[in-house]
Amino acid sequence: MTSPAPRKIGFVASGTPDAEAAVADLRAMYGEAGLDEAEAIVALGGDGLMLQTLHKVMRRNVPVYGMNFGSVGFLMNNFARDDLIERLEVAQPTEIYPLSMEVIDANGHRQKALALNEVSLFRSTYQAAKLQILVDGETRLDELICDGVLLSTPAGSTAYNLSAHGPILPIGSPLLALTPISPFRPRRWRGAIVNNRAVVTFRTREADKRPVSAVADNVEFQNVLEVHVREDRASGVTLLFDPGTSLEERVLIEQFRY
Repeated sequence: MTSPAPRKIGFVASGTPDAEAAVADLRAMYGEAGLDEAEAIVALGGDGLMLQTLHKVMRRNVPVYGMNFGSVGFLMNNFARDDLIERLEVAQPTEIYPLSMEVIDANGHRQKALALNEVSLFRSTYQAAKLQILVDGETRLDELICDGVLLSTPAGSTAYNLSAHGPILPIGSPLLALTPISPFRPRRWRGAIVNNRAVVTFRTREADKRPVSAVADNVEFQNVLEVHVREDRASGVTLLFDPGTSLEERVLIEQFRY
């Protein structure tokens, strides 16, 4: 399935000299609608810029087409100045959904954030974290002693989750990856795959002695006592990819790398 050709395009760039020079050329060639008026957004940079842009357009139903000026560019397309309108017209859309994170900190304050890649909990000092893990209110792991733990979306499963030896999830699968980060006890626990309708709860133990922070993509909260995470189906975002290079295809290719 392809996307209708947008009449108004907004551009964002990462700030590097190459990306800024390229975006200036594209604005001169195709005009600039601005982010508020755009029917599609073209992001020039790396995966970090793509995540920032997707957060900005969340719930606005505006697709984002990335052009790679970063180091990895897993979420990006190859850069070319010509035929941008045609590329957008035939681009293949992929919709992804974020995780909604609600934290309760040591002062009893509740705060929320969304994550397109993963929600992570980390130890904040030299002391290992002690965490209890519940799924839909039922304790599944009474105590995990570790550097941290993360819950990943399918789109994020090839990012930090993969580096932590978590499983790669197919795009569109109704699953989330629960992956420990440097587990000490139980040493052999390698994580779990849970249904995307599940609510995963993390509770910290000995929080005064072993403080823990919680991070949703790039939003961090310190000294958390309890973290609730679920998929938010109301806040989907759409990425656009050149034909033959869909996110589903990229995730499949990643599973056969060695």
